[in-house]
Parts: sequence; structure tokens; C-alpha cells
Amino acid sequence: MAHLFSRTRTALAAAALCCALAPARAQTSADTNAATTATVTITGQRDTAPGLTGFDNQALARSPLQAFGYDTQQLDDSGITRIGGLTLLDASLNDAYNADGYWSMISARGYTLDNRFNYRRDGLPINAETAIALDNKERLEVLKGVSGIQAGTSAPGGIVNLVVKRPVAHQRSASFGFRQSGSLFGAVDIGDRSGPGGAFGWRVNAAAEHLDPMQRDTQGHRSLLALATDWQINSDSLLEAEIEISRQSQPSVAGFSMRGNVVPSAKDIDPRLNLNHQPWNLPVVMNGNTASLRWQQRLTPDWRLKAQAMTQRLKSDDRTAFPYGVYDASTYDCAEWCDRFAPDGSFTYWQYVSNNERRTSDALEVALSGRAHTGVIEHTIDTGVLQTRYRGRFEDQIFDIAGPGRDDGSLVSPPSPGTPDANTNRSERSTEFYLRDAMHWRSGSSLWLGLRHSRLARASERTSPDSDGSLRATDYTQGVSIPWVAVAQQLTPATLVYASWGQGLESDVAPNRPALYSNAGQALPALKSRQAEIGIKHAGEHLDATFALFDIDQPQAATVNGAYVTDGSEHHRGGDGRITLRAGAWRWQAGAMLLNAERRGSNDASVNGARPVNVPHATLRLGTAYQVAAVPGLELQANFSAESDRVVLPYDQSVHIPGWSRLDLAARWTQHLAQSTLTWRAGIDNVTNRRAWKESPYEFDHVYLYPLTPRTWRVTVQASF
Repeated sequence: MAHLFSRTRTALAAAALCCALAPARAQTSADTNAATTATVTITGQRDTAPGLTGFDNQALARSPLQAFGYDTQQLDDSGITRIGGLTLLDASLNDAYNADGYWSMISARGYTLDNRFNYRRDGLPINAETAIALDNKERLEVLKGVSGIQAGTSAPGGIVNLVVKRPVAHQRSASFGFRQSGSLFGAVDIGDRSGPGGAFGWRVNAAAEHLDPMQRDTQGHRSLLALATDWQINSDSLLEAEIEISRQSQPSVAGFSMRGNVVPSAKDIDPRLNLNHQPWNLPVVMNGNTASLRWQQRLTPDWRLKAQAMTQRLKSDDRTAFPYGVYDASTYDCAEWCDRFAPDGSFTYWQYVSNNERRTSDALEVALSGRAHTGVIEHTIDTGVLQTRYRGRFEDQIFDIAGPGRDDGSLVSPPSPGTPDANTNRSERSTEFYLRDAMHWRSGSSLWLGLRHSRLARASERTSPDSDGSLRATDYTQGVSIPWVAVAQQLTPATLVYASWGQGLESDVAPNRPALYSNAGQALPALKSRQAEIGIKHAGEHLDATFALFDIDQPQAATVNGAYVTDGSEHHRGGDGRITLRAGAWRWQAGAMLLNAERRGSNDASVNGARPVNVPHATLRLGTAYQVAAVPGLELQANFSAESDRVVLPYDQSVHIPGWSRLDLAARWTQHLAQSTLTWRAGIDNVTNRRAWKESPYEFDHVYLYPLTPRTWRVTVQASF
């Protein structure tokens, strides 16, 4: 903890001299007033978010849960271009094998979010095992805590929802940007309304970028084309449709590792070095096509029907030169350094090639929401059914030893023989019925109840048979109900206190390896996580604040006496909060999370009490922004981030990476011309060029260490006309 906050005083002093300390995460009052009533702002004003919370027409500030939205201005000010960048804005979000050039992976309250189940797009489930473009997204929303209120299956910790930009009248803007060391970016956002009373609307977003980040040998490109339309048929009926086509091609960034029994100093490595660079390696290519249709019908002044459908088609070519332990190329045996590099920094390259990965996701939801009264109680009711279907179809993959490597990048390896290995095809279906009721009394008291029943059907089989002709097929169904309940009291019109309890659902199956598991291929009983939370929320004219104490327990599965079974749990207890203060030309913000995470109830006594890998005890985000009166439209910004140490090994609690801190500075100048508005942005990330390990994921039974990105400067200009 001392290391975590050791640089705080210096950072605050530097920020004061620069008249700033944090990205503009809260909109100015003028910006807030200009927002639509559906917009979630960090200040908590005008913050209904039915796609995020599940409670339609309920203000976020008056809801008994922790959720926040980050709009395009906040993301642009912070230079965030991928979902993983949210870790810079929220203290309860952290990196979790969040490699550049690959899909984003983050954790919430210490639990890694599942890219298959913890992401939503306009409230409908999507697969986030791809590069998700943000150019056509109005905002990103984060719901914290056990997510059973919103998801049939998901990891605990939270839900991320992406809100698509919809048509508005006379939308005309173009953006251009440059990021060190050579990334060039261009985008347009145009749209309008036409017809009687503006009944017809359209909006086009297009973007293209040459990717050349600070890590060497990671050049690539990406593009996006998106169209959103709507038809206001009459005052009670709205039909919306949109489609998005995206592509990214870029080598991913491989992690460093321990050298023998030592965690190397981050000062001894080159943070710009990408170990995923060999003459035979190819980029990761991710293509995504998504389309949705939504119909909203007002039935009465108090009741509304909504039907929405979405389809997502992903195609990926996943290729990497994978640094992994020290193995004998002829026997595939490992003598000593199996889950890390050797003391001299040497390792073995494994060539990984999985081409033509196809993931298809479909979702259909019909929901009814409205208000009713029983005596003095006002009910806000949401009920509906959600059907989802997922198909993952793959080809045989290559995961084969190539040759030796070294963590200074000095060795060139030959390619592997290219021996194919079977992959696994997956099929999943679910039908979820849900009912939610928020009951309000005139005294300011409220009771919130939710129940979701999920029917799951999942199957898998290998892409090619084993030597005995088996495809290792699995097939199972489950039906599970998960509740959620909260009580709240409105102390003042601006202050709410609440307590809640709920469950989340995960589903697992024993690996279909009869030689290793006595219950091979059998489904485990439903894994129900649970969370208790108490909190307070205040949303005022000058001050917004939230704080919550949480207690989350997630069942764990492990091998016990030759069977794959539930084996205790991973227990996270802590508190997170944030505060935003607006005082004249100044805006201040602070966020923090304190977390105690440990394993409990395992059959292996040595595991109990162990702290999970790659989970910090404490996280801090501080900031301010200052509007310069002498230069109208100019705002100076900065952000200070700090995180405590992280455990590196799941079986040795003595090995850690140190805590780290980082300071970012930025400025935004809005220039009003006769017929247009120019918004200039400039920023320097990691101003002090701090060298540190930002995270230590233990993935694929191997230690990985990812460094902070070196000092990087960026500049963009946006023209609205």
C-alpha cells in the first residue's frame, strides 16, 4: 500500500502546476443540458439506462445498484479507442490479459469478465471475442456486481453495455488524428432527419485507421462502416434498424514473463519490444458484421412494448508466435522452466494458427414495461423473454513448437512443422424469462425484486477425431432460477441509501478426457455466485458521489480425486466509490477500490486463503479539469492512476509485481467559427515515462507480464459543420 500511494503527492503537485488532473469524465452543465434524456452521464443527471440496469424508466441515481456511463466526449478526451481503455476511467476495472492487437479483456471487482457472456449491445448479448470498434458507439455503460439481474449466464463482477449512435437532426462531423509513433486516423459521422415532422432518420459512421502503436512490429489497419436508421411511424410507434461492418488486422502483443524464480525489473526490459515478432508470424485478423432491428410501441400512457432482434457474425484468423516456457522440440518435454522463461530470458516459441474461426450469435427479446398502482404503492414492472443462440465453428489448429527465443528479441526462430491439432466446435442456446418490479412508497422507501429463469442447452465436439475415433462430444441442458432483491430509502431528493442481494449463474462441464477425469464430459451443477451490497448515492448540482461495500462469492471448479468438481469458491470483499465535484471553472473527481480477494473452501488446504493472481488490493483514480477563462473553450485535463501490487503465481503467494502509478495530461479546445465548430484535443499519456509491470495474468498455465505503455503523445481535431 505504501508503494501504491508513494507518488500521489508528487502527482498532485504536478497536476496543480498544469491546472489539471484527470480526464473530463463529467460533462459540464451545458453539455449535460444538451444531452438527450436517455444519455447516461458521469454526473448522474438525466441518467436513465434501461439497457444497462434492466429497470426501464428508472433514473440511475435512484436505482439501488452501481452503474456508470462514459460518453464519446469522455472517451475522446482520454484517448480511449478500445473497451480495455475503460480501466483508466474506473477504479473498479482492471486489466486482465488485456493485450494490444487482440480483443479487450478486463476485470470488474477482481473478477475477469467473460467475453462470451458479460457484454451487451443496446441491452442484447454479444460475443466480445473480437475487436469492437467504438466509432459508432454513443457511450459505454458499466454495471458492477453480480450480473444475474441482466444475464442468464455470466461471470460475477459486472456487465459492459455498448450503446449505438442513433439518428439525430443535422449531424455533420469529421475527425482526424495522429498518435505516436505513427498511427493515423480519420472518421466521419453524418446524419439527418427528413419527412413530416422529421419522421425518418439516418446516421452513417465510417472510420479508417493505420495502426502503428508504440510497440514495434505491430503495424496494422482497421476500418468501420455503420448505418443506423429509424422511422417514427406515429407518436406511439418507433422502428429502428442498424448495421455495422468492421475489420482489424494487426499483430498482437505477447507478454514477457519471469526469469527463473525472479520477477525481472520492468526497467530492465524494452517496453516497445513485441516478442510476437518472427518472420513467419502473421497478424490477427478480426472481421465483424452486426445488425439489429428494434420496435417500440406505446400501448397506453404507462405501458410500452419492445421487441428487438440482433445477429452478429464474427470471423477471425488468430495467429501468434507464442512465448512459452522452455521445452525440448523433439520430445515436447519440459525439464524445469515450464510456466516461465529461463533465468537467462530464453524460452520456446510455439506457433499458434487458428484460421477461419467463425462465431455466430443471435438474440431475440420481447419485453413489456410499465407502471401500475396497488394502494399507496407504485410499481414499475419489466417482464419479458430473451432467446439467444451461439455457434462456434472452427478448423483444426496448429499449436506446435517452433524454436528458441529470448526476451531481448535477439533470436530468430524457424517456424514449426505445422502439425495440426483438433479444435472444439460449440453450440449454445438459452431461453430466459424475467420479471422485475420496483415498488415505491410516498415516504421514499422502495423495494426492488427480480427473478430470472434460464433454460440452457450446450453441446460441443472436436473438429477431428482422436486416435480412437472419438470426437469427445458433450451435450447437456440445465434449468436455473436466480433472484435479486434490494431495499432503498430516499433520504433527500438527492441522496439514496440501499442494500441488495442477488445471484449470478455460470455453467461448466468436465473436460471430455476419460483418461484424466472420471466424470469426463459431465455437466457440473449450476455454479451460482452471490453478492450482498450496501451503498449510498448522491446526485446534486455540484456534487455527485457513490460508495458501496460488496461481498461476492464465486464457486470454483477443480480436479479432486480424479474428478472435475466444484471445489470451494473465490471470495471478494471490499468497497468502491467515486466522487465528482464541480466548482466554478474546476471539476474534480476521485475513485478508489479496496479489495480483499481469497480462495475458500477448497479440498486442497494449501489453496485456502490464497490471493488470486493478477488482482490488485487497491486501485486509485484521481483527477481534475480546468476551464481557462482567458481562452474561451479551452479545458486543461489530467489523470492520475495507481494500483497496488499483484500476485504472479497461483501456488506461491510470495511472488508479486510491484504497484505502479501513471500521470496523463491533456487539453481540449472548442473553437466556434461562423459555420462550424472545431474541437482540438492533445494529450500525453504516461507523462513521466514510468517503467512498470501493469498486470501479471497467469494464462494457459504460464506467467505473463505486461509493461506500461511508454510515454505517448496524441492529437486529434473534430470539425462539426
